[in-house]
Amino acid sequence: MSNNNRASIGGQAVIEGVMMRGTECLATAVRRPSGEIVYKKTKLIGKNSSFAKKPFIRGVLMLFESLVIGVKELTFSANQAGEDDEKLSDKEAVFTTIFSLALGIGIFIVLPSIVGSFFFPTNRMYANLTEAILRLIIFVGYIWGISFSKEVGRVFEYHGAEHKSIYTYENGLELTPENAKKFTTLHPRCGTSFLFIVMFIAIIVFSVIDFMLPIPTNLFTKFLLKVVVRILLMPVIASLAYELQKYSSCHLNNPLIKLISLPGLALQKITTREPDLDELEVAIVAIKASLGEEVNNATEVFE
Repeated sequence: MSNNNRASIGGQAVIEGVMMRGTECLATAVRRPSGEIVYKKTKLIGKNSSFAKKPFIRGVLMLFESLVIGVKELTFSANQAGEDDEKLSDKEAVFTTIFSLALGIGIFIVLPSIVGSFFFPTNRMYANLTEAILRLIIFVGYIWGISFSKEVGRVFEYHGAEHKSIYTYENGLELTPENAKKFTTLHPRCGTSFLFIVMFIAIIVFSVIDFMLPIPTNLFTKFLLKVVVRILLMPVIASLAYELQKYSSCHLNNPLIKLISLPGLALQKITTREPDLDELEVAIVAIKASLGEEVNNATEVFE
């Protein structure tokens, strides 16, 4: 039976492991090449701040916090899951993140905007429609393309393990791999669904802003204005998407909310895969550690 009074828990898959953000702390569990499970706990700072919980503010804060935490936990998982001569330094991790972020902005924001404006320089509606369709195609195509990688496939399995263990917690069952195995890999509060909501809100916001702004006569100035505005609006869009997803996860019986959730859930059929019991064991370690529960089958490490 589902227990709706339980605190919300979120997480993400990392390399050979799972990160969980629980009631007590943030915990990342990883399986080493030797088969041993290790986990690291990080105290959440400002978690109980009233300012950080304000609607729309919390979405922006969560976006930047996720970027910072994501880099740290991915670095930890990469170093624990790799051999001793494959350790990733903090400088390498930061450089990789900045490069990936810049590449993502270029491919998912800049490129569609330039293509739309290039083919329809005087028709804003057609330009925005072209931009929106191209952005969705690139986004879905990118996720589908990387899913063929063996390494990414492992991450997607741990992604499924993350969702199954969260369902086990939310339904008040004992946190065991066997209980987690029963649940689906699809979850309405998934980051994949969040990204899809971001895409749709971006389409609406960008279109409205474009009709409000004057059209520069110089083509280069026009491209530059569109790109800068879109980058500056991303925190706002992420905040709106966060609030919509938070509302949606609490009103899943609403027919309209079900309809809105369908694309994100469908996309999770690519980004999650059925995990085995060993992968579920790692996810269970992460969720137990994040809840402050005793963990007997893993070793805590400190950094």
